Amino acid sequence: MPRFGVLGPLTIESPDGRRTTPRGDHQRALLAVLLLNANSAVPVDALVETLWPDTPPKSYSSNLHTYVSRLRARFEGLEIERDPHGYRLVVEPADLDLLSFREAVAAGKAAARAGDPAARVSAHYRRALAEWRGPVLSGLHVPRLDADIARLESERLAAFEDCVDAELSDGRHGELTGELQAMITEHPLRERLAAQLMIALHRAGRQADSLTVHRDLRATLVEELGVEPGAEVRRVHAAVLRGEDPVPPAKAAPVFPICQLPPDIADLAGRESEIAKLSALLGEGKGVPVVVITGEPGAGKSTLAVTTAHRLRRSFPDGQLFVPLAGASDPRELADVLGDLLRALGVTGPAIPDDVEARAAVYRGRLADRRVLVVLDDAASPEQVRALLPGTPGSAVLITSRQRLSGLAGADRLHLAPLSGAEAMTLLARLAGPDRVGAERADAERIAKACGNLPLALRIAGSRLAMRPGLPLGKLAGKLEDEVSRLDELQVSDLQVRGSIALSYQALSPAARRAFRLIGRCRTLDLPAWAVSTLIDDEGADEAIDELVEASLLEATGLDPTGEQRFRVHDLVRVFATELGRALETHAERVATVAKVSDAALCLADTAARRLPRTVPMPLSDHDVPAQPLPDELVERLLRDPGTWFSVERANLVAAVSSLCAVGWRRKALRILERLSAYLYLHSHYTDMRTAYETLRDAAREAGDRHIVVIAEANLAVLLHVRGEYELAAEGYRECSKELAELGDISAQAWVETNLARCLVGLGRAGESLHAATQARELSTVDESGAYARQAESAALHRLGKISEALEIDRRSLAHARERGDERQLGVALQGLSWSLMLDGRPEEALETIEESVRVLRRTTAESALAKSLRTQGAILAGAGRRDDAVNAYENARRLAGALEERPRELSCTRAIAASWIGDGLADRAIPVLRQCLDEFRAMGGKPATALTLHVLRRAYEAVGETKAAEAAGEEAKRLEVPHDANASTLVRLLLSLTEPAPA
Repeated sequence: MPRFGVLGPLTIESPDGRRTTPRGDHQRALLAVLLLNANSAVPVDALVETLWPDTPPKSYSSNLHTYVSRLRARFEGLEIERDPHGYRLVVEPADLDLLSFREAVAAGKAAARAGDPAARVSAHYRRALAEWRGPVLSGLHVPRLDADIARLESERLAAFEDCVDAELSDGRHGELTGELQAMITEHPLRERLAAQLMIALHRAGRQADSLTVHRDLRATLVEELGVEPGAEVRRVHAAVLRGEDPVPPAKAAPVFPICQLPPDIADLAGRESEIAKLSALLGEGKGVPVVVITGEPGAGKSTLAVTTAHRLRRSFPDGQLFVPLAGASDPRELADVLGDLLRALGVTGPAIPDDVEARAAVYRGRLADRRVLVVLDDAASPEQVRALLPGTPGSAVLITSRQRLSGLAGADRLHLAPLSGAEAMTLLARLAGPDRVGAERADAERIAKACGNLPLALRIAGSRLAMRPGLPLGKLAGKLEDEVSRLDELQVSDLQVRGSIALSYQALSPAARRAFRLIGRCRTLDLPAWAVSTLIDDEGADEAIDELVEASLLEATGLDPTGEQRFRVHDLVRVFATELGRALETHAERVATVAKVSDAALCLADTAARRLPRTVPMPLSDHDVPAQPLPDELVERLLRDPGTWFSVERANLVAAVSSLCAVGWRRKALRILERLSAYLYLHSHYTDMRTAYETLRDAAREAGDRHIVVIAEANLAVLLHVRGEYELAAEGYRECSKELAELGDISAQAWVETNLARCLVGLGRAGESLHAATQARELSTVDESGAYARQAESAALHRLGKISEALEIDRRSLAHARERGDERQLGVALQGLSWSLMLDGRPEEALETIEESVRVLRRTTAESALAKSLRTQGAILAGAGRRDDAVNAYENARRLAGALEERPRELSCTRAIAASWIGDGLADRAIPVLRQCLDEFRAMGGKPATALTLHVLRRAYEAVGETKAAEAAGEEAKRLEVPHDANASTLVRLLLSLTEPAPA
């Protein structure tokens, strides 16, 4: 950007120092008038009159446009804007000598009124006067600018006189006499100049010359104007006659240091880390630090700002200004704000300019070279803030706003989240009393949770408790937990959460208001961008989301592992949005919106689940699955790794099941949960499964939906099974199978019978298991269910000693798995075949097969299947005499099973490891571990597992010489043995091989 000069000849100086000038008188005149009115619109009529003072040409409009275009083209960086009022040349003060002059003059005036040293005041004025290179626009005559030029000459003269006042008060009269005499020659009627020259001459010991100045001035005034000199000249004249020094004008009382901060709050809870961060940012020595505190309505932004400012008072010794801007309700006019600030800083009456920019310049000058902390509370926009930023290093600015003020360049930002749980309890205790909160802590935690740990809500709740010492905390907690009345309860005196949030809502555009209400329909507080966009379902969704984020009603929390933007909405903000939705929109509209986002969630879960390896949970049904509403490319990006997507959305999907049940959409809840279970079971998130299926079961039972009740119960039986509660699980499976048969759901019945067959194996009921497995296979309507049934059938045949039949089934399963190319199914099939080969007396083939199974499963996410294969590998390695490798495989399997909460498998691995301790001479260490395994297997009802453990325990007792205990264990083991159980007999042999001492 070039630097322009009008205080002298019209000049344009490029950044490299070259001076140029526009071609032609019209272009020079146009540029001159725009510069004299810099940053203000000049009407087209005024420009036409300037360029063509007599009669403008008919093409004046196009000519004017051409001149403007040529100026822009000639001077790089020249910014001339066109608006409805005319043309405006936009320029920074540093790039135009006129603006630099006025800014320096304003700084000088502010310094004088602040009582700054005269030398500092004078320096400002001298800097201003140095901008003048001669008469304004000398060499360019534009009649229409004559009045403007005359006003500028008056400004220059006034600045010179103010400068002389400062230098006279600093005792510099000897340097001023010559300069004043020259000015008097130019302006013989200027009384103030004459008085200043009289003072300078008198102080220089030239009393006669001083009186001569008075005589000449009086003669000129009488002769030309017919008036006598004014009061100030007469006062100075009288003082000179008396030989006294003229009395200098009274100085304004100093205003620094100044502190406008409201009182610090006594019961602030927490926020120490935020205060430390703000203190560090505001204390940085570079430039003028600007920090913006943003956050939801009621987060405590103003309280934090005031507390921080109080703690930083010593760091800003010249003062702390507090400026309420009312941005959330009725933003204050900048001129009024600056007027109040200038009065507080000692600038009064006519010294306060009318122009906003001039006021801002005086304000900056007043703060120049001082250390002041400016707190701007509740800012509405960057425009409201920029003019209030100090111009010199040393000061700092702390801003609070519900808006992010993204357009405020160079500012640091601190997003203020709700309090932590501990901080929320501390605040409640300070307000309601620590003894009371301590005695009813559980209810106090309910209150804090209902308030979302939001400081304003907590303060209201705590104040209500303080006002009513006899009110039980549980009663208030119950009221707050009711969403319909929650915001009604959160008000006391002039504090209310609803009103605070409403101010932010009312400032939104219509599109953003609609988006806000739509987001309120989703009970989930952590929202992915795809869900938000689906809720809004409008081309302007991105702009509405940006506006909500800017207003701190929606928080952008970053990208999740799928690359999707996440948003968070505070619970109380969501409750307010829900209230608005109920009041302003029909029930049908609300239902349609929720249906759209739940359809999208179901379709994503369906696609993701079908890409995961299948485990025990029920095979997926295509019934009730809508068409995918999201774009294909978005679906592919989100589900590039289906397990990652499920891990990200797991909590949301569990919550969605509850929400859908609450509105009666049980079938959709079931479909989502079926798909989520594919992930939950695979990663052993059994608690989430239990919670969701119990919620679904209870909702279906209340509604009389028998089919969904049975499906939920069948999945809950799976969780009993995996925990080793075999008897309860088997009972549950049988009941569900019977119900499903009556309901005609053959596919679900086949799945339940398969699970029952597996469970019965664990209970040692091989015959019943084979019957259930065969029935499952016959009922299966899809290949996947049939494969699971065949695996269960093979396990039952092992227990019945029918190894050749089991081998045939396992070989068919392996061929089928290789044909399908599903690595999880392949790994499982290889494990089944390996064990059949081992039971058939073919250990080398068994070892080769199980090692392939482990390799394949390590490439998948099927950790449960991998744990099972590792356990099988340990047993086969033990039979091959590779003791250390066997123990290592068992340890890896146990670690996986423990992480997956698969207790029966974890116990069986622990039993094998304890067996190896016996061989290592550590039988005394193994005995308590084996007893623990025995107790748990007995509790589970697993007879085969109990018998195996007793065999190993017998060997341990023998090793330590406890003969009677060994005999008792052996006898009990024999009673539990099942004839023809090849599986048990082989495992006993392999486990006992681990109890033998390792070869030397």
